[in-house]
Amino acid sequence: MRGRLSLKWCFASGRPRDTSAPTLAASSPGNEAFKGGAGWGNGGLDAETGGGGGFVLGAERQGLAPGGRQEIVGVGLGGGDELEGPGAAKDDAPHLERRVGLISGVALIVGTMIGSGIFVSPAGLLVRTGSVGLSLIVWIACGVLSLLGALAYAELGTMNTSSGAEYAYLMDAFGPATAYLFSWTSTLVLKPSQMAIIVLSFAQYAVQAFSGTCDPPPHLVKLVAIFATAIILFINCYSVKLATGVQNAFTAAKLAAILIIIVGGAYKFAEGNTKHLANPFVGTTNSLGSIATAFYTGLWAYDGWNNLNYVTEEIVNPSVNLPRSIIIGIPLVTMCYFFINISYLTVMSAAELIESEAVAVTFGNRILGVMAWLMPLSVTMSTFGAANGTLFAAGRLCFAASREGHLLDILSHVHVRRLTPAPGLIFNAIITSAMVLSGTIDSLIDFFSFAAWIFYGSAMLALIVMRFTKKDAPRPYKVPIIIPLVVLVISVYLIAAPIIDNPQIEYLYAGLFILAGLLLYVPFVHYHYVPAVMEKITVFFQLLCEVAPTQMTFD
Repeated sequence: MRGRLSLKWCFASGRPRDTSAPTLAASSPGNEAFKGGAGWGNGGLDAETGGGGGFVLGAERQGLAPGGRQEIVGVGLGGGDELEGPGAAKDDAPHLERRVGLISGVALIVGTMIGSGIFVSPAGLLVRTGSVGLSLIVWIACGVLSLLGALAYAELGTMNTSSGAEYAYLMDAFGPATAYLFSWTSTLVLKPSQMAIIVLSFAQYAVQAFSGTCDPPPHLVKLVAIFATAIILFINCYSVKLATGVQNAFTAAKLAAILIIIVGGAYKFAEGNTKHLANPFVGTTNSLGSIATAFYTGLWAYDGWNNLNYVTEEIVNPSVNLPRSIIIGIPLVTMCYFFINISYLTVMSAAELIESEAVAVTFGNRILGVMAWLMPLSVTMSTFGAANGTLFAAGRLCFAASREGHLLDILSHVHVRRLTPAPGLIFNAIITSAMVLSGTIDSLIDFFSFAAWIFYGSAMLALIVMRFTKKDAPRPYKVPIIIPLVVLVISVYLIAAPIIDNPQIEYLYAGLFILAGLLLYVPFVHYHYVPAVMEKITVFFQLLCEVAPTQMTFD
């Protein structure tokens, strides 16, 4: 009985058949054997003849019940260059391969956590705490909180090794509606705004290097930021190996820059330049709201501690390398932040640190002499690496949510040869570029922190709930229940304290935006309404991007 091939994967090419091109193989119990060859003609897509207005992947089928659906269980991907890695074996379904090892995992965590903040303006935390002593305590506390949260995420990530981090965990614990609200908020605002801030910082320093003492033109900064986004997009679409290699290299470079700052500070400290560290608690604030917003500032610098969980499906031996990467990476970042702040205070007062628009540059001018140019170079390299890691993780969130039907179907596709989630990466890069052009990035930082901790707290609650609802689920790595409880309580404090201390309409807007996702969830996800034009749009972008879904179906 003749079946119709669902228009979810076809590959257009204006060239004769290539024997190294992907081939499909499917089987199911049923009627007659069927083989579809690859060919090209003038007619429409035909499952039996392989003819159509383009190069169509050949398929092999054994039987199909009338009106039944059939899953393609294998896709062989030939070829592949050195950066792509070896081609998948014949009959492998298209999927994201495990290419992220321990070193790359540590580099992803460290490289995305250390962006521009600690180099450019750590003064915000000092302003909100009111004293050097409390600011240093908050820096350490933010690191400890990030480590506790990441250890809890390690349990979640080894229990459910699907990519997507919070999305996958909220889906397991609370169902699709909660998971959808997270994917809605993160894909449209949180991840793109985070990357937009980073690439704008990169552009600011890159342009400043050539503009002398003059302020760089804003339109030029935005243009460079978009250009940087395009380069990072190409790297991530081209190859996972290339993206992780870039991440490893830029992480090593920024750690070298941090070492320069720490060694310089240690030299000044040994000389006795400790006057700015005397009486460290003078002026300490007693406002709980101010302390909460100080944590927002510090945690913004630590954000990225959960990024490895977004790529769990690509981690080699995740039950071992995920917790190890966390245990190595986050304490390393915490020590770096603490000693960098000490180093800054050996060469400038708290007031000078607050007034400086680029603290690392001021530090370099005072201690490095003719080598002071290393500091702005370090900032540009640090921000580029952070942006690369941010996009790497954001594309996997789109992939995971779309695979569950929560976003556009095309976003769950992977490139047929390079095995990268190209549509999800492109989608994030487009929204990031739009935010860069809008020029309203600064106002998004508080929204980011507020909304992010709503979902971080929800993930902690998910872990606690699943300790009771999924007692028998395998947990290769397990944390004491007190850890998610502590992080949950702190999350509630970070969400509630700023609202109680200084109510602002922006917090209401943030909450309403998150809940507004339900207006799309109900018709398009719950009731599965799909506009007729979406199938044509999906096929168009498949042909354009040469991508395929991870599942194949026959209608």
